Amino acid sequence: MFSFSTEEFLLVLENYNLAIWPIQIIAYVLIALILFYLFKQTKYSTKIVLSVLSLLWLFNGIVFSLIYWSPSHFFGYTFGVLCVIQGLLLLYSIKRSDITIGSPDKIYTLIGLLFVFYAIIGYQLFGYLLGNIYPKFFPAGLVPCPTAIFTFGVFLIINNKIPLQYYIIPVVIASGGFLAASNGIYEDIGLIVAGIFGTILIIRRGSQVKLRAKRTT
Repeated sequence: MFSFSTEEFLLVLENYNLAIWPIQIIAYVLIALILFYLFKQTKYSTKIVLSVLSLLWLFNGIVFSLIYWSPSHFFGYTFGVLCVIQGLLLLYSIKRSDITIGSPDKIYTLIGLLFVFYAIIGYQLFGYLLGNIYPKFFPAGLVPCPTAIFTFGVFLIINNKIPLQYYIIPVVIASGGFLAASNGIYEDIGLIVAGIFGTILIIRRGSQVKLRAKRTT
């Protein structure tokens, strides 16, 4: 049950990509929309960013994980539930207003953009070099691993305190990168890096935000 077959997973990926085409294009348009509103701060920027990010996580959970992956592997159910919960948590954060887009910090923004570009371009180029060519490829926003990397990037660009409950599931998914990488999906080395350094930076930045708040009170 807990064994992992790369060949079997890539077959699931192939069937999934062929079935959902051209949603991959729509996903990249939505990702561009997120990036636009991360840097174009309006009254509704935070709601738009979190709503679209939530939609991507829900699609990951319901369509990819539960509908396409779960019939062939137990991990599909696990990732499906986790992704759906993550999507719902992001929607919940809109109601609570406990994630807000702050003024950009050059260092956090740069690292966040590196994560984002790896998720939407680097992951796929790395996969191409390894032979994971469309339709056996990992579209950002539509499968959990690059979506988790992208989420870490978004949270860093937001440059404000992110409560633990909103990034714990991406951390769990990032830990799954060790299993995937050990089975030949070397693109997930980037997922491991994003999970480790993204978490450290989010926690560090949260502490800085909290300290600044104390100084102003």
